[in-house]
Amino acid sequence: MESTMSTVMVKSSTKPGPRRSRAQDVDRHVGARMRERRIMLGLTQQQMAELIGVTYQQAHKYEKGINRVASGRLYNIAQALGVDVGYFFEGLDSDKPKAGPQQRLSLELARSFLSIPRRKHQEALSSLARALSDPDAER
Repeated sequence: MESTMSTVMVKSSTKPGPRRSRAQDVDRHVGARMRERRIMLGLTQQQMAELIGVTYQQAHKYEKGINRVASGRLYNIAQALGVDVGYFFEGLDSDKPKAGPQQRLSLELARSFLSIPRRKHQEALSSLARALSDPDAER
C-alpha cells in the first residue's frame, strides 16, 4: 500500500506584523538607553560587556536592539550601570523625535564638563558655549 503525503508550503511575509514591529522598537529603545548610559559613564562596549558578563559582540547587539535582553540580564545591566530597570524604558512612549547624530558628542561633552575639577573653569566653558551659540553675536 502506497502512502501519499502532501506538503503545504506557506510563504512567510518579510514585513513584520504590528506586534513584532513594536517589540523591535522597544528593543531598539532599550538598547539606545543602554548605550546612552554607558557613554555617560565613560565606558567602552568592551568594559560594559565585562561588567555584565557577556562578549563584546553580545553587548553590541543589545545596544543595537538586534538581540533582545532577557529580564534577568536587564536587571544585572541596570545594577552595573547604576540605574533602575525603569531607566531603560523612559521616553519610550514620548512623541519627541529620536536624538540625532550629535547625541554622542553631547553626552561626551557633558561627561567631560562634569569632570572639570575647578568651578571657575566650568563657568568659563559655559560662558564660551553661550557666546558661540548666540545667533546675534558678531561674526
